[in-house]
Amino acid sequence: MRLEDRARALRTEAYALFLAYKDPRVPWYARAFAVCVAAYAFSPVDLVPDFIPVLGYLDDAVLIPLGVRVALKMIPADVMSECRARARASLEGSRPAGWIAAAIVVLLWVLAVGAIVAAIAGKT
Repeated sequence: MRLEDRARALRTEAYALFLAYKDPRVPWYARAFAVCVAAYAFSPVDLVPDFIPVLGYLDDAVLIPLGVRVALKMIPADVMSECRARARASLEGSRPAGWIAAAIVVLLWVLAVGAIVAAIAGKT
């Protein structure tokens, strides 16, 4: 399997995890983990920035597949198969509005950093 095909499959899995997060048949802990993995996969912010040679892409190449694999073990198989089918149909039918998702993720990161700074500033 080519690297491009693997990246596409991983993107589909991450989107399927996001769809599974919204399914009420998924346990709460699996929903929480699935949304974290999907947010990290689609987030423009990484633990190790991509401009750092090797390590920048290595965290994406290790953390995201590992997170997807762990999340898949928590989610019922029938739910995941439905979510995969919906993800494939959605991603093949039209290109998702990636810039909207990126803006939402950036907004969430800014709010999280703001909350941390406010909490730290309140303690001093």
